[in-house]
Amino acid sequence: MELVEAIILAVLAASTPLLIAATGELVTERSGVLNLGVEGMMIVGAACGFAGAWLTGSILIGALFGIVAGTMMSLIFALMALGLAVNQVATGLALTILGVGLSGLIGAGFVGERITPAVHLFIPGLTDIPLVGRVLFGEDGFVYVSIALVVGVWWFLYRTRAGLVLRACGDNHVSAHALGYPVLRIRTFAVMFGGACAGLAGAYLPLAYTPFFIPGMTAGRGWIALALVVFSSWRPGRLVVGAYLFGAVTILQLHAQGWGVGIPSQFMSALPYLATVIVLVLLSRARSGGSTAPAALGTVFVPDR
Repeated sequence: MELVEAIILAVLAASTPLLIAATGELVTERSGVLNLGVEGMMIVGAACGFAGAWLTGSILIGALFGIVAGTMMSLIFALMALGLAVNQVATGLALTILGVGLSGLIGAGFVGERITPAVHLFIPGLTDIPLVGRVLFGEDGFVYVSIALVVGVWWFLYRTRAGLVLRACGDNHVSAHALGYPVLRIRTFAVMFGGACAGLAGAYLPLAYTPFFIPGMTAGRGWIALALVVFSSWRPGRLVVGAYLFGAVTILQLHAQGWGVGIPSQFMSALPYLATVIVLVLLSRARSGGSTAPAALGTVFVPDR
């Protein structure tokens, strides 16, 4: 029971940054914008989040630093891709390269430093319940925020008029513009939300997952978050399943190495990314009615003057 509980807790911890970053990217892509710079925004959020927490001694302020850093990075993308109508794919890749270099510069003075990680919830009588107690009532705040974020995004997209307008911009920005909706403004806010989520997801890594900062600590999680949006068919509910599935693959490969499974460790380390590729291929083959992506995803929009 203790081993099962430990594995479940590890899966939740490994899945949380994926879920947060993918939720933000889902909103961005629902508005019709393809931002491939999630990895860059996450690593800058990790560096700024750790710096903020180390300088102030507050995990909350560190998380806010990460959110602000991710948002500022997303504004660079919005300026180029929306303001200047530059190719979104090229801009997103450039943002990732910029983020990797910028995080190394910001975090250079904090490598080797440690902080006290985020505290875990403890409710007497509930947290002590075998197996489910620590899973449901003993996590850190980031885990609960990730679930609330998915629920909030689902409600916004499918139960509010603003969510309907955002989805309309992603499906047909010309018609949305003809109806008088500010497509570029809506997309800018969606990109900023995606950047804030990516920054928070990156900040989670040094603030709760591992209480220190090292260059490149996101280790490709931003790319997995992008794949999760496709895996979920741009639906928030499926995003939860996909995030925990990929988190489980990541953790189980670590336990398999500890159990002495006769498979090269290099292959086991590559397993989460191999699973990402396999899932994307299977999804593309399984769709018989065409893509479920927003129709205007990645398409440059220049309003009539």
